[in-house]
Amino acid sequence: MNILHIDSSILESNSVTRELSAAIVKQLKAAHPDANVTYRDLVKHEISHLTGAVAAGFRPTGFDAFDEKTRQEHQLSAALVSEFLAHDVIVIGAPMYNFSVPSQLKAWLDRLAQAGRTFKYTEAGPVGLVSGKQILIASARGGFYAEGGLVHMDHQESYLKTFFGFLGIRNVHFIRAEGMSKSPQIKEAGVQSAHAAVIATLAVLQTN
Repeated sequence: MNILHIDSSILESNSVTRELSAAIVKQLKAAHPDANVTYRDLVKHEISHLTGAVAAGFRPTGFDAFDEKTRQEHQLSAALVSEFLAHDVIVIGAPMYNFSVPSQLKAWLDRLAQAGRTFKYTEAGPVGLVSGKQILIASARGGFYAEGGLVHMDHQESYLKTFFGFLGIRNVHFIRAEGMSKSPQIKEAGVQSAHAAVIATLAVLQTN
């Protein structure tokens, strides 16, 4: 098993998603001692946001003159997709920021959506080219968005599920800690519930 571990929280040691993503990887390693883990911290090693020149490395944008720095970005785009495709399980720490995902995570995702590598265009529309992967997402939100009156404001988990589905990946699992901006008691209960969900989710995956 090859595990790609991604973190995107800006809160470093205070991050709930970093705590949860590490717990997921620890449990996976316990079940699969020979598993290889590749770790990428999108905050410490930030990926540049797309420009027309950078995006021209994998899609037509009208830009065709590139300096050395841009050519290095093209190489990074290719390397990031290859890294993604080379792993069986992708563990992502993805907090909700302003109802969506961190911009650092979005920059990584933007490099993965490459026609001919992770999806293709057909007469019937785009078709995902990636299958057979498990995506495990450690999600944390300040409020409660999984059900109730705020469901329509969730553009974090819904976006991630849609994005990976576009690439052809249907096995997307969320391990969620909600109420992180509430009282210490509510936050602690949310974190403990999420840790229990780590164990329960991986137990189900191991039996399938």
